[in-house]
Formats: sequence, structure tokens, C-alpha cells
Amino acid sequence: MKDHQPDIKEAEERIREKEKHLNQIKGCMFGGAVGDALGYPVEFMKEDEIFDTYGPGGITEYELDPLTHQALISDDTQMSLFTANGLLAGDTRGALRGIRANPSSYVACSYQDWLRTQELNYEDGLRFVSSSPEINKSWLSNVKDLYSTRAPGTTCLSALWRRRDLDTHVTDFIRSPLNNSKGCGGIMRVAPLALDYDSVNIEILDLEGAQIAAITHGNSLGYMPAAVLTHIINRIVYGSKTMTLKEIIIEARNTIEKLFQDDIHLEELTSIIDMAVEFSENNDTDLNNIYRIGQGWVAEETLGIAIYCALRYQNDFNRGVIAAVNHSGDSDSTGAVTGNILGALLGYDAIEEKWISDLELKDVIEEISIDLCHGCQMSEYSSYQDEKWERKYIAMCYGKEQENEA
Repeated sequence: MKDHQPDIKEAEERIREKEKHLNQIKGCMFGGAVGDALGYPVEFMKEDEIFDTYGPGGITEYELDPLTHQALISDDTQMSLFTANGLLAGDTRGALRGIRANPSSYVACSYQDWLRTQELNYEDGLRFVSSSPEINKSWLSNVKDLYSTRAPGTTCLSALWRRRDLDTHVTDFIRSPLNNSKGCGGIMRVAPLALDYDSVNIEILDLEGAQIAAITHGNSLGYMPAAVLTHIINRIVYGSKTMTLKEIIIEARNTIEKLFQDDIHLEELTSIIDMAVEFSENNDTDLNNIYRIGQGWVAEETLGIAIYCALRYQNDFNRGVIAAVNHSGDSDSTGAVTGNILGALLGYDAIEEKWISDLELKDVIEEISIDLCHGCQMSEYSSYQDEKWERKYIAMCYGKEQENEA
């Protein structure tokens, strides 16, 4: 009979080694959710309305939901969680089967699961999952609080409906566009990709970030910024600790300039990155600087505002996310992307408890963050088993079991 102890010890050692990155991974995931939840109540408000409502500093604390007494997340964090779920399901297949498709393929399937949470109530969603287990690719489909519509982007919804109706397997989403949208719905959900891979060619990873955004956004200004963000976060967490944030951002800019050198919109993207870097070092007000960058409804502006706020307040998570949401634009998305960057840079420990304690779905965010850190430690060549991981990323039944136990 085979002794399983060596396989178990090796898996536990790999997990211990990976946990040196856990603080930054959790920081990125929670940081994004914090910025999202802070900005969500003011997403459609003009500056005057924000300051009239919340005071001269704008919104600086959560506005809690009167029913749940929680800070509600929007579709930005919902879709980020489903991005992670899809990535981890693909990783698990690759580890146990020795073959897998590109990460974006699994993420696209996971987004269909998210789409059903926007169409069905929780009970109907569980019935669908039970009756069609071969279609469901996400254990998050079993989490009750994810069955909530939080101003989901119309581009994301329409593109996912079309991909479902087409029922074709796509391997290159950039070459299979469904629209010409450059909205920020692609960039705001891509951070988990940067956290999932600690040793991969950065250019390949950047391109995969673009592919994930292109699932729903067909204009290159909708998916190139996602490649930039992927590069920035991955370098922060797994790159050289001697690089400054500014150096990482410039490297990301130059890499995307190389990867998309023939793109007709490339100069628009690099110009807004350069502008954000320049403005972060001036003496003007945040509101004036952000106004000159844009409002964040489109992806290049979301990226520019996040780069500006992260550089300006790279040692102060609070001030960075507060600056990122107090403008008359897509406040939850600019807050989310800024939070992703600053959370990765400063780590979870730098995020004050007040931002965590009242955050909706904090337990799920924690669970996903740990899974992104540990990764699938099972393989086709090892006897090591992780039953909890199997319930999540093979059987996709984990959340349902917890709900039934409650």
C-alpha cells in the first residue's frame, strides 16, 4: 500500500511557501471590494451632489444598507469573484487531467454562471444548478447573496447573453468581438488573473488579461487597459521588490506598447497613462486632476484614475480609495481598481478593520483569496487529496452544502 505521507508533506510545504504572498493577495481582493463598496452609493451622482450629501470631503465612510447593515458590493466585485472561480476551476482541470484550455475559456464559462445570478432568484438558481450540473462551472452559484443585481453593466449583460445564444466555443475573444465597447466592465474584474500566476511569462499573462476583458468588450480600449492592470498587479505581488510602483507602471505601459504596437488606439491609452503619472506628481487638487483624466466610464479612464490615485497615495490606502470615488463618474469601478492596486501594494494588513468588518461577502472574498494563494495542490501524479477543494472546483457544490447546514 502506497505511503501518502510524502505527497501530503510536499503539498503542505508548497502551501507554506505560497503563503508569503497571502497578505498581498488578500489585500488586492479586499482592496478592490472596499473601493467598490465605498464608491457604489455615489456611482451615478454628480460632484456637487456628493459633496452636498456627504460633506466637503465627499464620501469617506461606508453607507451601510439599511436592511443588512452591510456595505454592499456591486457587479464589479461579483464578477471579480467569478473570474477567480473560473481560473481556479481551469487550474484544477489542468492539474488533474494534464490538459486545459486557456484561462479565459474557463472564465467565460464562469461568467455565464454569474449571468444566471442576475436573471434568477436564489431558489431558482439552485434548481437550475441541480438540474444542469454539467453547465454550472462555479461553486459561487450556490452563494445566496450573489443573487443580487447591483447595477450590472449593460455591455456585460448583452455580450454574455449573445455568447450564450451563439453556443460556440471561442478560443480567441479578441478576434471574436461581439461589440465595439470600450467600457470599464472588462478591467474592473481582471485582478484575480494577476494573482493566480506567480511564475509565468508576463507578456503571455498580459495578453490573457486582455482576452478576459474581450469576452464582453470588443474595442481594444476595452481590453488593452486590462492587460496593463494585469501587468501592474502581477509585478507588485510577484516581481522584484526593488521596483517602485512608478517603475512598474512604466514597464507595464511599455510592454503593452510592444504587444499592441499596431493598434490604432494604442496612443490614446499610453497618453492617458502618461498623464496619470504626471498628474500624480503635481500640486493640483485630486478633483481637478481626475476631471482632466476622465470619469472612468470607459476602461482607459478607469485605469488612468486608478494609476493616478495609487501613485499619489501609495502609502495611504484610505486616501487613495477615497480620492478614487469622489467624482461624478464610475466611482465604484475607479474605486475598485484603485483598491486592487493599493491593496496589492500595501497588503491586507494595511487595510483598516472598519473597511473589512461591515463588508458584504467578506467570508467569500477571504475564501477565494486563500484559494488564489494556495492553488490546486492535487495532481494526476500525486496521491494528495483535498476534499474541500474538490467540492469547490470539481463538484461545484461547496456553497450549497454550507447553506444547507445553516
